[in-house]
Amino acid sequence: MLDVIIVGGGPAGLSAAITARQRGMSATVISNDASQSGLFKAREVGNYPGFPGISGPELLLKLTDHAAVAGATLVTGRVNTVMPAGGAFHIGYGAEILTSKSLILATGVAQTSLFPGEEELLGNGVSYCATCDGMLYRGKRVCVVCLTPEADEEAEYLASIGCEVVKLKSKKVAIKGEGRVTSIIADGEEIACDGVFILRPAVAPHLLVQDLETENGHIKAGASAETSVPGVFAAGDCVGAPYQIAKAVGEGLIAALSASEYSAASQAT
Repeated sequence: MLDVIIVGGGPAGLSAAITARQRGMSATVISNDASQSGLFKAREVGNYPGFPGISGPELLLKLTDHAAVAGATLVTGRVNTVMPAGGAFHIGYGAEILTSKSLILATGVAQTSLFPGEEELLGNGVSYCATCDGMLYRGKRVCVVCLTPEADEEAEYLASIGCEVVKLKSKKVAIKGEGRVTSIIADGEEIACDGVFILRPAVAPHLLVQDLETENGHIKAGASAETSVPGVFAAGDCVGAPYQIAKAVGEGLIAALSASEYSAASQAT
């Protein structure tokens, strides 16, 4: 079991990983490909102390290299589920699952709008993880909303286990059902189905972690980066403005210190 898993490979997440390793914690960072990072797209960063005029990709590479040299494990993948159980967190990404004592969310600002019916029917026909929930729909019709390059692979997996798969590339859908999914409307066409798998680059944090409190689209976190869920900490743009690298790096450090204290306290009990 790891001491901490960090979701997000931007400045906050990498800062958290570096600090966690300095505190002797085993740490794994799970994030999308670096090219999808907002920092990667920055032509020039003018206000990060010590690095005047550095480009976004250069700064991100320096932070990534520092975390790797510190001993953090860096994994490319989309986190699709977080399952608290037995005093630990089981984090699913792709077809893999890792377990940790604590969790740091450094996901950046979620830019994705939810589809009508998505949140209401989550867990009742709506899923983000084909590997986790696919067997529930064996012999049934499922619609896969393909919004990532990996979505085709997950759709093929569902077909391989006996699901009738309908792939949808539309970004304008609505999910229907009373208590359970019964259909999906895509580009004006209604398709009857038993389940809907929505495969985006990232899942909104409050849908990823049950009982996680948010406000105005941001995770509510205290001065020590603590959230409403014990053992879960948050740092960076996902907790609110100002959206600045220096702030994110500082909050990542604080989150790692708090996660270290939490893990130590959990072990003591």
